[in-house]
Amino acid sequence: MKLTLVTGLTGLILLATIVELLRRRQLREKYGMLWLGVLIIVIPLSLFPRLLDNVAELLGVASGVSLVLFLGIIFLLLVCVHLSWEVSHLEEETRTLAEDFALLRTEIDADRAARDELVRTDG
Repeated sequence: MKLTLVTGLTGLILLATIVELLRRRQLREKYGMLWLGVLIIVIPLSLFPRLLDNVAELLGVASGVSLVLFLGIIFLLLVCVHLSWEVSHLEEETRTLAEDFALLRTEIDADRAARDELVRTDG
């Protein structure tokens, strides 16, 4: 009973934290919806642990704890793969922006040199 209460309260605190981060725009909506989806599943299962055992039995898993650990590991692996993909995309975008910036800087420097040369020849 005590563990059920602690787990349920932790889930509710996390739910409030995610909603607050979304409200302050400190967490992007796509990640907020992901975590809210996880909490919508976790909170009822934490408040009704027998439900988790029933789901585990239905899936042919030895216990609810084993099911939670397995699904947690799979979920975290998927999050890691997604975040790696995001980082790769951002690295490519940063490289492209740096190249564009270098080209613009070269163009500006060439324009300044041509203008300075024009001022010297006219002066």
